[in-house]
Amino acid sequence: MRARLVFGGLRLAAAIACTVALVHRLFWGLSSHTTAGDNFFAYLTVQSNCALVVVLSIGAVLAVRRPVDPRWFSVALALVLTWTITAGLAFALIVWQAGLRGIRVDVPWSDLLLHFWLPACTALAWALTPGHSRVSWWIVPSSLAFPLAWGGVTLWRGPLIGWYPYYFLDPRQVSGPGEFLLTSAIALAIFALIATGLVGLSRVRRPGTERAMPQPRRARRNRRARRDRPQRPRR
Repeated sequence: MRARLVFGGLRLAAAIACTVALVHRLFWGLSSHTTAGDNFFAYLTVQSNCALVVVLSIGAVLAVRRPVDPRWFSVALALVLTWTITAGLAFALIVWQAGLRGIRVDVPWSDLLLHFWLPACTALAWALTPGHSRVSWWIVPSSLAFPLAWGGVTLWRGPLIGWYPYYFLDPRQVSGPGEFLLTSAIALAIFALIATGLVGLSRVRRPGTERAMPQPRRARRNRRARRDRPQRPRR
């Protein structure tokens, strides 16, 4: 239980750090007086990190009050981590390609925190935190629902305002439908791959998980084990 309290504090600290970074990134973007700055909440990174703040805040309370995370929380955290980690990888790819094309991309500390440090730290916590519930493999296809919905809204909204949050969604910046479809397919494959890894990690037994099992659940399991145990023949 002491380890749960520690990780509960870490969840709260991560939620606060994420909030501070989001606020800094918002005002940093607004100061640029560009279309991108005015559409801060249109980015998948921003939306997924807002969700991360909510989920981590709830997780901090759960870690203090419960020895084991409820399954719905583990599912929610797995989904949000899939989106934030993939968004970080996409951002790194965009910065790298911009450098190859000689395009300058200013990256403030808040972007580094939101795209790299927070996803990495939360993924590490996912692997180490005791009391996680196992999540089902249906998380993998379910993790694609939000990116697909976000992409649909972005493609509908882009022509109306003449701006897209990521270059590969802009028809003016890709060679044609083939490049757009290929890039989108790769992005969705990365979402699915990250979700698969998180599901696999949720199924690895963590130290303290057995001790943290609630008594009713442990009693049910013990009764089932006794029922399935072969009976000795009576004399």
